[in-house]
Amino acid sequence: MVWSNQWEPRHRSQWASECYISHFGGNGHSNIDISNVPTADVPEHDLLVAGFPCQDYSVATTKAEGIHGKKGVLWWEIERILKGRRPPYVVLENVDRLVKSPGKQPGRDFGVILWCLDRLGYSVEWRVVNAADYGSPQRRRRTFILGALENTSFGREMSGLHNRQDWLERLGLFARAFPTQRLQSRKASSLESAVTLSKSLQKVSDEFALRFLNAGVMCDRTVWTFQVRPRREPERTLADILETAVPEQYFISEASIETWKRLKGAKAEHRVAKNGYEYHYTEGAIPFPDPVERPSRTIMTSEGGTSPSRFKHLILDPKVGRYRVLTPIEVERLNGFPQDWTKGMPERVRYFCMGNALVVDLVDQIGRVLAGRVEGIERKSNIAVSA
Repeated sequence: MVWSNQWEPRHRSQWASECYISHFGGNGHSNIDISNVPTADVPEHDLLVAGFPCQDYSVATTKAEGIHGKKGVLWWEIERILKGRRPPYVVLENVDRLVKSPGKQPGRDFGVILWCLDRLGYSVEWRVVNAADYGSPQRRRRTFILGALENTSFGREMSGLHNRQDWLERLGLFARAFPTQRLQSRKASSLESAVTLSKSLQKVSDEFALRFLNAGVMCDRTVWTFQVRPRREPERTLADILETAVPEQYFISEASIETWKRLKGAKAEHRVAKNGYEYHYTEGAIPFPDPVERPSRTIMTSEGGTSPSRFKHLILDPKVGRYRVLTPIEVERLNGFPQDWTKGMPERVRYFCMGNALVVDLVDQIGRVLAGRVEGIERKSNIAVSA
């Protein structure tokens, strides 16, 4: 690791950055807004690793600046560093809805990202992975993206592909990191016909739409998308990570149980907005309590505290038979972190950080496969840019 950046906008206390320093030290670590970091201040590196929010990646044309993305969107800072430093490899992470957004023009945002990577000389493959399919006790879906310059081993392999189904099911980075079930026919595999991105980024932003499937490759602006079927590992459950001695502060009061049930229940009701607009509101039910014999729902930033909530996890403690929320240690375990990784933060921040975190076992597996396949890449020479 030669350099890292972590900045939490709109927060005076930078707890995630301090947590990073407490575990890895502050050498080469940056804790300022990445948009204020000159490209020249980012060291040369072989691998850029970045996580970024799912935002609006549309572009606009101005007379002064030409095509330019919206200010404050982290993707354009990543693109800036890629353009200035040209690392041979880049691994990116985003939420699963990246490949579907925005709702009115599905696939546009991912198309913009693919166009940018192609312009910089990267061949690309991607995969949407549910952590629970590969041994995690949490159902958490994330989009992982590999970009490889055309003169690298991965880049040459991807640009010369003749059997893309074989690459996405068996030979590619994500197929090796997260094995799939082989499908016997192309028809059964739902391989889409090739789609070529426009030469104009403005046209991609304005017009491109595609129902991206959960895997795919792009070379020379040509995109193939493909539905792969995970080869699931033995299931781990929420019960596997529960603490056995839980302090009283995590148990809810008997008086609040009915409120919890109501918030988590299905709804179909007439509502009136503040401006007088009347509408019919519906939403589905969330399990009450959360079943411990299955992998958990996705951890969110709003976890924590015993006040009634629709989205917080609530379990019936299998040891004492009372309702309670999850502890910070249990939430860390659901993401694969060592126990008390976030200890020292305010408790609400511990939950918030875990709601923003990745399942680290997935990232570790990607790193191991990449390091084993790439010739000459120095593990000490890489970069992490975190949202």
